[in-house]
Amino acid sequence: MALQALQSSGVTFRRILSHFPEELSLAFAYGSGVYRQAGSNSDQKNAMLDFVFAVDDPVAWHSKNLKKNWNHYSFLKVLGPKIITSIQNNYGAGVYYNSLIMCDGRLIKYGVISTSILIEDLLNWNNLYIAGRLQKPVKIVTMNEDITLRSALDRNLKSAVTAAFLMLPESFSEEDLFIEIAGLSYSGDFRMLVGEDKTKVLNIVKPNIAHFRELYGSILRENPQVVYKSQQGRLEIDKSPEGQFTQLMTLPKSLQQQINHIMDPPGKNRDVEETLFQVAHDPDCGDVVRLGMKKSVIYSSLKLHKMWTGWLRKTS
Repeated sequence: MALQALQSSGVTFRRILSHFPEELSLAFAYGSGVYRQAGSNSDQKNAMLDFVFAVDDPVAWHSKNLKKNWNHYSFLKVLGPKIITSIQNNYGAGVYYNSLIMCDGRLIKYGVISTSILIEDLLNWNNLYIAGRLQKPVKIVTMNEDITLRSALDRNLKSAVTAAFLMLPESFSEEDLFIEIAGLSYSGDFRMLVGEDKTKVLNIVKPNIAHFRELYGSILRENPQVVYKSQQGRLEIDKSPEGQFTQLMTLPKSLQQQINHIMDPPGKNRDVEETLFQVAHDPDCGDVVRLGMKKSVIYSSLKLHKMWTGWLRKTS
């Protein structure tokens, strides 16, 4: 499994993890505090460490964590673990974050997500919030032997490669591929178009080519639709209609549905497979997939915003 290559034995991460309840199916660290990034936010030594904890039973986990780390929580702690879990599961991206926490001498932020919700996102790209982070190099601090979770993590990486392949030309560089993959979860993100750091994706990829190669190398070598010239850092892929149809059929469900919505004229109501077959034969296949990614991310962002504002109205 490709993710095994990035499992960390870092003492810093394990020491921080020792401050939390042990029942974690997955814990990983990500962001500029873990992997060097180019640009203005490249002070790795003083950067905040970002973590995500996946837990099988969020109510039980939050109950234990409230006893150990009461001061980590906002005013919501007085509502108890059940309400916290309800907010986590039903509002936003299925993640509950505690931010600006001093832990073992480092400033950290950590998000808690249900293992089942994480698996759904990894497989179907329901919102690409955590799945998108796991398409970039992360430090796996701990992971249990849950075969379903491990399979979903691997599927997420393969889906990222497939989506990128469909949007790239027949021949391209490793860097081209990794930039495309790193940008998937930012597709349609307004901040990436007008924000302060328009080169965020480049800043993530360029200093970390070796880490991306570790993460995706085995997937690229084993893929029958690609010629991977690792010594030259070049790739060639099958751009025939048959090859593209095979790739389209393995995309996550939410992206397939967005592509179907784009291409299906009003009143026709074609099934997804019929639409994907048409797209595979379209010279603009890559542009259609890119638009589908953009609409998928925008739709997820709007849905998350609507869910969150709905909760705020309930509590006001």
